[in-house]
Amino acid sequence: MERNESTSRPVALVTGATRGIGRSIALAFAQKGYDLAFCYRSNQAEAVTLMADIERAGARVLSHQLDVSDEAAVTTFFGRLEQQYGRLDVLVNNAGQTRDGLLVSMEKTDMEAVLATNVVGTMLFCREAVKLMLPARSGSIVNLSSVSAVRANKGQTNYAASKGAVEALTRALAVEVGKKGIRVNAVAPGVIKTEMTGELLDNFEKQLKQRLLARKFGEPSDIAEAVLFLARPENHYITGQVLTVDGGLVLG
Repeated sequence: MERNESTSRPVALVTGATRGIGRSIALAFAQKGYDLAFCYRSNQAEAVTLMADIERAGARVLSHQLDVSDEAAVTTFFGRLEQQYGRLDVLVNNAGQTRDGLLVSMEKTDMEAVLATNVVGTMLFCREAVKLMLPARSGSIVNLSSVSAVRANKGQTNYAASKGAVEALTRALAVEVGKKGIRVNAVAPGVIKTEMTGELLDNFEKQLKQRLLARKFGEPSDIAEAVLFLARPENHYITGQVLTVDGGLVLG
């Protein structure tokens, strides 16, 4: 699932891109003139559909199926990316996992699975992206956090811990690579309408909206716009920051 052709266009890599927020982000970059690389965990049919949509937007595309916490698979993917494009301008770490439950009864496997995807996977992709960005002394990394890092709900100890780690990672890596021309920021979404949150929003729509100053749920496109903002080279003076896009949930 690739097109072997070098490019002088900017290149963006989006993890977990086949649905919801990740899909919206990938298509937004394609529409802004970027060539794309993306990865996904399991649904090949959705990956094929996304690939076609990206190509219709006029962009080249490379896709790869993997577990983001699998170091060997991540290294292989970056090898393919470098061979096809020879550059990487933007990395968006969107892939994430939830396994909610009260800590008192939570299995260790549920702790490890969430941390592996949300933290270890993000670190692996950041590491490999920095290797590609250093020679150019430019690049932008945008990690997806969550308002749960600062305002968690019951049953989210593993998820909240993972997103708190993502925000700490964002700041620490910004310090490491800032003088090399690489910026690292994060976006923290609030309540966004996706397939993953559909049942929750249906069951608790009234209660949730009462906590939102905007009085409505966000769309995946709202997060995509925030990611685009942080990724733009014109915003070179922004690094090590977490941009909360939550309709005022934290303040509500």
